[in-house]
Amino acid sequence: MNEMSEGSRALSVIIVNFNVGNFLVDCVGAVLASALEVEVFVSDNGSTDDSLTLLRERYGGERRLTVLENGANLGFARGNNVALEKTSAAYVLFLNPDCIVGPDTLSRMLQFMETTPSAGMAGCIIRNPDGSEQIASRRSIPDPWVGLVRFLYLDRIWPSLVADKRLNRTNEPLPISPVMVDAISGSFMLVRHKALKEVGPLDEGYFLHCEDLDWFVRFRRAGWAIYLVPDAEVVHHKGACSLAHPITVEWHKHRGMVRFFRKFQFRGHVLPFSLLVVLGIWAHFVAFLISDGLRRVLRIGAR
Repeated sequence: MNEMSEGSRALSVIIVNFNVGNFLVDCVGAVLASALEVEVFVSDNGSTDDSLTLLRERYGGERRLTVLENGANLGFARGNNVALEKTSAAYVLFLNPDCIVGPDTLSRMLQFMETTPSAGMAGCIIRNPDGSEQIASRRSIPDPWVGLVRFLYLDRIWPSLVADKRLNRTNEPLPISPVMVDAISGSFMLVRHKALKEVGPLDEGYFLHCEDLDWFVRFRRAGWAIYLVPDAEVVHHKGACSLAHPITVEWHKHRGMVRFFRKFQFRGHVLPFSLLVVLGIWAHFVAFLISDGLRRVLRIGAR
């Protein structure tokens, strides 16, 4: 079945931008260089840098590009959902603005989706700029037991407690063909529009981080498989949107972790354990604040 005939384009690409500078121009350029019929939506969350100016200087007359200025930072989920309402293709790619797709990445990914009707979502291999595989490229849904054990450093005393439970799978050999996985990188999520209609858009209760994990769980619960396609890849300049505000990013990350746990895992455990997990997440955030504060003091003292 060829679903691409359902839309006017083969692929809709959504890029949520927030102060990534020239990375945005490179990201959009790599997508537009594809041989596929694409439509690109840049959903800008109130950027104050020159990223939109640079983009318009390079691609201002590009009919395939639409820039949506949200006027404020709506967060990752809402920023994507605003653009999602305007897409017309049978497949939608949610792409981070600091990602550079390979020359054949998009065509390879769409070829896979067209021949795998059970796939609701697919990701590819995510590379660091130095060519190494990024940690989040292949991963599992977070296990609250593993998180608590590691936070309490019990794994150092009893390594067997979590020996066979890893969040990230990049230490394992790359598969030689597409495989079903629990989770992919949120920086590159290719979604079948038909599945999206069943599952629904990203949960806007998250601001930044964990909304992708929420989606993975919902897709699988709705009966749609998530795949990793190992012969397609992108380069991800991780953190380009968030390096300037590490404390804010960590706040939203930990808040997202709590929301995810309460939404999908809280009731699956006895109450004391679940409360301990929530406490552990916020204790981890406090530990980050203390560590970050000490680093700042040391930097000032070294001047």
